Parts: sequence; C-alpha cells; structure tokens
Amino acid sequence: MGRSAWRRVLKSLGDRWDNDDVRVRPGRSSRPRTKTRPDHNDAVDGFVITVDRGRYTCLVDEGRKSQRLVTAMRARELGRRGVAVGDVVNIVGDASGNSDTLARIVRIADRTSVLRRSADDTDTAERILVANADQLVIVCALVDPVPRTGFIDRCLVAAYAGHLDPVLVLTKADLADPAELIAAYADVKLSIQFTAKHDDVIEGIEDLRKLLQHKVSVLVGHSGVGKSTLVNALVPDADRAVGGLSGVGKGRHTSTSALALQLPTGGWVVDTPGVRSFGLAHVTADDLLVAFEDLLQATTRCPPGCGHGESESCALDAFVASGGATDARLTSFRRLLSSLAGVETDF
Repeated sequence: MGRSAWRRVLKSLGDRWDNDDVRVRPGRSSRPRTKTRPDHNDAVDGFVITVDRGRYTCLVDEGRKSQRLVTAMRARELGRRGVAVGDVVNIVGDASGNSDTLARIVRIADRTSVLRRSADDTDTAERILVANADQLVIVCALVDPVPRTGFIDRCLVAAYAGHLDPVLVLTKADLADPAELIAAYADVKLSIQFTAKHDDVIEGIEDLRKLLQHKVSVLVGHSGVGKSTLVNALVPDADRAVGGLSGVGKGRHTSTSALALQLPTGGWVVDTPGVRSFGLAHVTADDLLVAFEDLLQATTRCPPGCGHGESESCALDAFVASGGATDARLTSFRRLLSSLAGVETDF
C-alpha cells in the first residue's frame, strides 16, 4: 500500500474518531481512572495465626464471645507487601468466619519486631517468619541430641537483629551438667530456663509458663529436643486447635507452617516446625552491635567499612585493652559475628 493510500485510511479513521461521542481505547476499560482509595471504615481487626498457600487464618474479636477464625486473602492494594504470622491486620468482606467464606486483608499495622531469615547465607532476600513477637525461645536438649552452639548462636543473631528477647530453654536437664554451656553464654543478653521430664510431669514448666505469659513467643528447635512436648504442655488443646483450622485444605495444617497457639494464661506461642536453621545474609555487623551497647560506642573509631573482626585496624581490641569492656564480651560478640559468615563455632 502506497503513502497516499495510507493517508486516506488514516483520514477515514480520524473522521470516525472525531464523530464518536465516546472514545474507547482498544482492550482497556472505559471507566475513568481515579487515585482515590477506599477508606474501609467497616474493616475489622484480626490477628494472623497461620499462613497456608496464600490464605491467611486470622483470629477476630479475640477474647470476646464473638471470637472466631476468619480465612482471608491479601488484597491487591497491599502491593507486594507480605503478610506474616503475628501481623495485626484490617479485614473487609465476609468476616463471619462461616465455612467456605473468604475475606480480604487490606491493611497491616506497623510491626514492633520481625523475625526473619534469608534462604541461605548467599541469598540476601529476606523471609519474614513472624511479626510482632516479644521473645525467641530456643529449645535445646543437653543430651540426645547434644546442644549445637552454632545453631544457638545463629538464633541469637536473628533475635537481636529482629529486636526480640532471646530465651534458651534447656531440656533433659536431669541428664547432663549444663555448666559448660551456660558459661559459653554468660556474657550475652540471654535468659536461660531448664526443664526435665519424669513420666508425665515436666519440671520447670511452670517457670516457663510465667515467662511466656501475656507475650508473643516464637519457639524454635531441632527434632528430638522436646519442643513439641513443651508446646503440648503449654497449650493442652494444641492438637484440637490445629485440627480446627479453617481455610484452604479443609482444616489441614502443613507441618512446615508457623502456627500461633493461644496460651490459656494469656499470650501466644508460635510453633515453627519448619525452621531448622537461620540464613543470616540480610544481617550486618552493625545490626548485631545493637545487642552489645557497651561495644557500640567504640566502633565510632573504626575505619570505614570495618567488619569488627580480629584486625589491627578495628578499634574494639584497643577499647577492651583500655578497660572499656571485658575480653569475654568481645569474644562473645565475635563468635556471634562469625555466624553471619555461616561459620558454626563450638564453645
């Protein structure tokens, strides 16, 4: 087709365009665009207790007669912002909690803390495990299996970086002397609890229950350390709570999903059966220094880009030598610092 023919076609289309009352772009909606977003005044508050394949089980009206579980999906207006267990959210739509209903999460409240990990120590992408938790409870057995200090160290780093208070619970305390392990953590911010099981009685469970009361606590630990035994003792109807979950799967709860369980005495425990390790690629040495305030002031004299490891240029060694902090404190910091590189050290 020649140029003159093209001009005639374009002129014809232009005439038709000018004569139309409504101009419609092919393949696009004719509804005018607007930046106005709904205010969702009818939204109800919810607490996310578990996540399963893009569906979020939320507790609504906690502590009231109308308390119920509502299954919701993430609204498009949230963009790419993820929803995690422990989040306090605003829900719209069908929030009745009836079977086969689905609501929408439209807002996420500001988080007070975040427990996160990367996939491994080479992947800096952060995965949020739990939001708004107060404590990270690290469950370790003193024997069978023996405690892995490298795992404890990495959990401590994740807790400090996420602004959670770490708690170390040592199970099977009647079968081994914990003195050496306790000494290894004498110079870090860490609460230590002990439990031992005799028949159906768990010694120390009352002390642990008081420590968790009215708080949101995340439990992590390897298989065989007794974490499930503690969860069942703290939440006697834990199995029934799992079986009663609504949402996709008709009550099925995957074994790798974090699950928040309500404590009878007030508060929550979040079980994390799928967490076996923490990738810490997203954590920096400065993040860790938040938990070592006595060392933090000395780092202002470090050269730019200092990794605060053992080197002649790091100001921490001179600071300790001058009496600014104890050598044990610096040793503890650097042992935890090595966890960022994926190095699991021993005592």
